[in-house]
Amino acid sequence: MIDFLRGKVAHREPEYAVIDVHGVGYRVFCPNPYALPDRSGEVTVYIHHHVREDAILLFGFASREEQSLFRRLIDVTGIGPKVALGILSGARPEAVVAAIQQENVTFLMKLPGIGKKTAQRIILDLKDKLAAVSAGFDGAALSVALQETRMPGSPGTGAWSEAKEALLALGYTEAEADRAWQTVKSKAKEGDSPDTLIKLALQTLYAG
Repeated sequence: MIDFLRGKVAHREPEYAVIDVHGVGYRVFCPNPYALPDRSGEVTVYIHHHVREDAILLFGFASREEQSLFRRLIDVTGIGPKVALGILSGARPEAVVAAIQQENVTFLMKLPGIGKKTAQRIILDLKDKLAAVSAGFDGAALSVALQETRMPGSPGTGAWSEAKEALLALGYTEAEADRAWQTVKSKAKEGDSPDTLIKLALQTLYAG
């Protein structure tokens, strides 16, 4: 069972990165592949080794805490690896944990693939099971996350979800929108509206 990989990023796609470990390329599905260091830097990716009848898949995370949260999420009825990965691509793990502990259904519903019933199920199943995960977070980061979950317009949550839907309606593909987000999130400010994020995304897309 693979627990982590250490190597260089050889290739990226919107849903996965290929990690070169001593000449062997491992395809690893990640929440944000474009956030990984470029080819010149070595990266450590913590792995969830997922085995099913028709495939063996590797899911990779930047920290042990993110890896642990992913494993907790896929234990929730109705949440598979794809949905869990979408949750972690839509918000920082600290913010997801904070939202669950605060029973913030609204915040969770703004994450990809999460409806009201699923959000309620996540809270019911995990509220009292995340102490070990949250203990690994930096205290200051967790404090910021607690504030972040109270801000519906925070970048990376509801505002981007709405902006992304608008981009798809304009004819852009999911992959194009996800690529744009990698640039937009570095420019976006806390509380930016969906319209502001759409404008930033369009600037990125027009620039190629």
